[in-house]
Amino acid sequence: MAINWYPGHMHKAKKEIREVIPKMDLIIEVLDARLPFSSENPMVASLRRDTPCIKILNKSDLADPVVTQRWVDHINSTSGMKAIAVNLKQPDKIRSILDMAPAMVPERNLDVSQLKAIILGIPNVGKSTTINILASRTVAKTGNEPAVTKQQQRIKLPNNIVLLDTPGFLWPKLEPEDCGYRLAISGAIKNTVIEFEDVAMYLAEFMMAHYPDALRQRYQLKEIPESGIELFDMIGQRRGCMRRGGIADTHKVAEILINEFRDGQLGRITLETPEMIETQLKAMEESKAAREAGKAKK
Repeated sequence: MAINWYPGHMHKAKKEIREVIPKMDLIIEVLDARLPFSSENPMVASLRRDTPCIKILNKSDLADPVVTQRWVDHINSTSGMKAIAVNLKQPDKIRSILDMAPAMVPERNLDVSQLKAIILGIPNVGKSTTINILASRTVAKTGNEPAVTKQQQRIKLPNNIVLLDTPGFLWPKLEPEDCGYRLAISGAIKNTVIEFEDVAMYLAEFMMAHYPDALRQRYQLKEIPESGIELFDMIGQRRGCMRRGGIADTHKVAEILINEFRDGQLGRITLETPEMIETQLKAMEESKAAREAGKAKK
């Protein structure tokens, strides 16, 4: 099942950002450290050209620290980009971006002219809280639900930086398809538009393959089953979420899995690695080429 969520205000935000990015000296993008690629706005790559970019890997306290470092190294290997892994309990580290920003644009004399920066971030990655820390005051509305920021605003920061805040938005088609699942698991897509059982099954199968010890410890399992539905049954038994006939209440189990991932109760988990994304992008391109070749033959 393909997962997408694209309310009307997101279309408006996308159009506005496309117009202003070319006028910016610096791009700051807030990502979810648990899914740095899936939470990345594809418009940045297509519009930034040579504009310097700082990638903030937020919620790093919930992410696998080893994989986070691989993502930081991966991003830093791209010309004009700098990555920093933070969490919202590290205000001083977040404020270090105020010194990092001018260093990314060394040709500007900030005693004379302002540094114009735009900050981007999909729903629910902590962009508004990050802005409030940078400004040392409450200037952006925060909330646990996606899509809190609805319109642009300009914010004066120290070091003669003017920050343009923008609404967080997704895009009409999430590719590769796995990105939609990862975003739904993280809470970037509203719960009301996702199928909890389907999304939780994706998470269950990922955890079984990549973090089996975390499942054993959290749900007191002696062994990891061979299928996701068997895992659902085991969790249902441990948590008292069973229906008649000894079958798990899949919706309740799905809520447990997703909510405990979001709260960090499953441990520090990252849903994607640079190598995994490279493989998925390659497969997507090969599939696209095969479809186009098939159309050409017809």
